[in-house]
Amino acid sequence: MQSNNPVFRRAEGFGQPSQNAYGNATYAGNGAAYPGYGQDPSQWSTGGPQAPATGAPMTIDSVVQKGAITLGVVFLAAIATWVLTPDVTATANLAPLFAAATLGAGAAFVLSLVNSFKRVVSPALVLAFAVAEGIALGALSKTFDAMIGGGIVVQAVIGTFAAFAGTLAAYKFFNIKVGAKFRTFVIAAMFGMVGLSLMELVLGMFGASFGLFGLGTLGMVTAIIGLALGVFMLILDFDQIEQGIAAQLPERESWRAVFGLTVSLVWIYTNLLRLLAIFQQD
Repeated sequence: MQSNNPVFRRAEGFGQPSQNAYGNATYAGNGAAYPGYGQDPSQWSTGGPQAPATGAPMTIDSVVQKGAITLGVVFLAAIATWVLTPDVTATANLAPLFAAATLGAGAAFVLSLVNSFKRVVSPALVLAFAVAEGIALGALSKTFDAMIGGGIVVQAVIGTFAAFAGTLAAYKFFNIKVGAKFRTFVIAAMFGMVGLSLMELVLGMFGASFGLFGLGTLGMVTAIIGLALGVFMLILDFDQIEQGIAAQLPERESWRAVFGLTVSLVWIYTNLLRLLAIFQQD
């Protein structure tokens, strides 16, 4: 399945080749691709005839079910982190939250790389990623609540799901088609934002920063760009799910689609949280 979500991953084939860094056509699974409609069995693999994958195919119901499980795990981990960490004020006891957020974000980043490059998707690793993201989001949300208040976390959660619903409605009603140029643009922009984040992290270790992800003017610009990029990532996710169902991929691939959706929703939530904090700060 060719990866549409801009996550560092290699998904198993939709029956169409992807390209490596040198522009050469490649297929997941050493040349093997899942068969789609109208394909001759002898064309399923470049290494000769190969039987199709057995078991139930990927459906919208399987994606919804696994998505509910994954997001439920994120919420439970976030709530547990919120409850178990010490109460804080805007100026005191923030160290435990920073530690929890750093630990969760670091684990989520590592697990995202593992899930992205793993040839066969692992439900356990996807759920482990959800736990790590929940820990990071719980600590981050509690920090913003202590610093800003005003129900900012609830507003960000509602706004995130509103963005999801609005993007899905637009995708279906306007029959949005994802082209190669759009996909390349979104992936390049995502890599650019990740690169800027890493640069800010390194500079922060040496006491220097451009404030790109703070609560100032530059922070507002990057939050708006990040929010728009998160919506574009959702469009790629919807396209991936639609193609996966049409190609009758194995039901297990629903976990890969849910992993991408989770990354996109987290991306939207964190940028929306920063944007609301900038507008509401005293």
